[in-house]
Amino acid sequence: MKTKPPLWYTVQAILGWILEEVILVAAVLWLLPQFDVNLPLWVLAILMAALAIYSYIMYWVGRSTFLIRPKVAAETVIGNDGKVTKRLAPEGYVKVQGVLWKATCVESELEVGDEVVVVGIEGLRLIVTPKVIMVRDNKPS
Repeated sequence: MKTKPPLWYTVQAILGWILEEVILVAAVLWLLPQFDVNLPLWVLAILMAALAIYSYIMYWVGRSTFLIRPKVAAETVIGNDGKVTKRLAPEGYVKVQGVLWKATCVESELEVGDEVVVVGIEGLRLIVTPKVIMVRDNKPS
């Protein structure tokens, strides 16, 4: 897993921050005096510091998106429940999240309507196990 964002993201953030600061300075020192609005330099310094803090926070928020490993569509079904639509002996079909998948169950043969849990995936074939329903005393039924 990556521990830091790509170099291009950091460079873009720094260049963007510099450009924002230049625009702010130009607006305060050149544009506002055109309209007879003159701000003291300490106000400009506070505005620049606030913009720098804001830019850093936005960089930090955006940075976290690079640290999350994206899930491919197939990985999202692991751990989900499904129902057998064609007998699994040991291969058949199950429906998970409304999508029909080819599946394999090596533990036992399952009939149509049995509930399963997806435990893995090989290519486009799901590996499933029978869903065990827990009763009140936490023993499998």
